[in-house]
Amino acid sequence: MTTSSRATDLLQLHRDPTLLTVVNVWDAISASAVAAVPGTRALATASHSIAATLGYPDGEQIPVAEMLDMCRRVVEAVDLPVSADLEGGYGDAPDTIRRAIGIGVVGANIEDQMKPLAEAAAQVEAIMAAAADEGVPDFVLNARTDAFVKAGDRDPADVLADAVERSRAFLDAGAPVVFVPGRLDEHQVTTLVDATGPQRLTLIGVPGSLPNARLEELGVARVSYGPNSQRVALTALQELVEDVHAGGGLPESMRVLN
Repeated sequence: MTTSSRATDLLQLHRDPTLLTVVNVWDAISASAVAAVPGTRALATASHSIAATLGYPDGEQIPVAEMLDMCRRVVEAVDLPVSADLEGGYGDAPDTIRRAIGIGVVGANIEDQMKPLAEAAAQVEAIMAAAADEGVPDFVLNARTDAFVKAGDRDPADVLADAVERSRAFLDAGAPVVFVPGRLDEHQVTTLVDATGPQRLTLIGVPGSLPNARLEELGVARVSYGPNSQRVALTALQELVEDVHAGGGLPESMRVLN
């Protein structure tokens, strides 16, 4: 399949009323393991997890070339559409998206980092123009607003209003979907879906999130899990070490995946 046709497939997965669930990956073997599970329809990387794998802190501290190289390895390891978490775009979001498309990535998260709204919306427009120039007009930009992530002690109603305003602006600028991470309650999710339309909002799964079945009923397009999937894997590794130290051994449930 071409990169353009994979992007179209990924976009359709978001438009489908069936909730798209994406367990994030961070290298070739995690990508292969997730892709092998029946029901997996697309993959997404987690920037925090890739940075941690390569020894960098989160927050665009990893060189963009290293981030993209790991994304390339993920793309080449599987036969599914791959979306990449590319933080704020590493100083030049449209160029980063061009480079990502060049390695076969067909969607991306880009953070607004609560820049002035006009600047953030212009960046969305520039990204989508760059994708079209690369021959991928259906590139699935998951335009992220950090309204809740950076809320601090602000009034929750004001934070929600900001998230609604920014989500609408990003959709108007050409993003097919918007990403509002945070532990959102049903009122907040419903307000955002009402503001953006069904199958336009993506969320992150965190402890205490609404059940996926309910999110599907409310019209959410996608749920991903960010760095939490790597945390689950590393927890399992530490639990193995604890069992070994206590005189145990490998669990009977272990699978051979490589």
